[in-house]
Amino acid sequence: MEKLIEILKGIRPNINIESTTLIDDGELDSFDIVTLVSEIIDAFGVELSVDDILPENFNSIEAMLKLIESKK
Repeated sequence: MEKLIEILKGIRPNINIESTTLIDDGELDSFDIVTLVSEIIDAFGVELSVDDILPENFNSIEAMLKLIESKK
C-alpha cells in the first residue's frame, strides 16, 4: 500500500488518499489515470489491459490494490 500511496502523491501531492471516490471527486483526472497505469505497471510488475482501465478500478486505493493483486 505504501508504494501505491507514494505513486499517488507523486502524481497529485495534495490527494486525499482516504477518499473512496478519487475520480468522482475530481482527485484524479484522465491524464492522472494514464500516468498512474504506467507507474503501477513499472512499480508492481503487472500488466494492465484497456479492459482494466475502468473508473471503479481507480476510484480508491483499495480498488487499485485489488486490481494489482488480481494481476499478480
